[in-house]
Amino acid sequence: MVLPRAVVFGEALTDLVQGTPGQWMGYPGGAPWNVARALSRLGVSSAFAGSVSMDSLGDEIVSQSEAAALDMRFIQRVDRDPLVAIVPSSRPPRYFFAGDADLFFDPDLMPEGWINQAELCHFSCISLARQPLADRLVKIARQAKEAGKRISYDPNWRNLMDSHYREQTFPTMITLADMIKLSDEDLRQIYPGLTEHQAMDELRALNPQSQILFTRGEHGMILHTPDSQLDQPAIAVKVEDTVGAGDACMAGWLAAELLGIADLRERLQFSAACASISCRHAGAHAPALADVEGLLQLLKHT
Repeated sequence: MVLPRAVVFGEALTDLVQGTPGQWMGYPGGAPWNVARALSRLGVSSAFAGSVSMDSLGDEIVSQSEAAALDMRFIQRVDRDPLVAIVPSSRPPRYFFAGDADLFFDPDLMPEGWINQAELCHFSCISLARQPLADRLVKIARQAKEAGKRISYDPNWRNLMDSHYREQTFPTMITLADMIKLSDEDLRQIYPGLTEHQAMDELRALNPQSQILFTRGEHGMILHTPDSQLDQPAIAVKVEDTVGAGDACMAGWLAAELLGIADLRERLQFSAACASISCRHAGAHAPALADVEGLLQLLKHT
């Protein structure tokens, strides 16, 4: 039985966003699910391991998962209320969460032997701050690490990440991860009052060997390795919105390694191209490999 190379754990949800007062739109999303879809569209056999509701909102997530060619054996359906992020305002950002379908993910229902074939396990966002799911996922991360798998982690800070998350879950995941992505906003929330340099020292004390990708939106990104620091400017495109750009960036960075791109600078450029392509589209767009390669070719000739 062929199983995916990358397994992404966490939540899939529906964003209910209010534009003009009284006008709401629903968009399937969730950072882990966004990363899983993008990985698959970039040519890496991937799965999203999480649970979704059995109603029309869950149906849409499942439909878009199938369209992205995710391995559907890892998605679980549960008869619970759908997880919804309710966003009354995008500027300034205001949001809260409702529903609990994500909390009923059962690791014992995953395909037998999945951990033997997986090369990479990715974890992120609110799934690591919602119990009892969080403890289950940390346990999986530990098991995968012990099995010699690469672990990646993107905190993707949200307002429900409490002191337990800050003091226990976050340092545990940093210690386990081989590849860590943080945005400038994440760093401000997790290490309030510290400079970027001081915060990076804190991370390095927890995990001296990891690669740390620090993203700064339109100002590009910096890759910190144990012995080097590489800068990658943002790739300018016409921006529709920036929703999901960080998830596309994360997927691009992971995919670049799994696709065999050896040079770290080329991996960074691939990741930046994924983020920029996502910004061309409304919502959390998952970039396709052909589009990324097209943008990179265009850069070579400009």
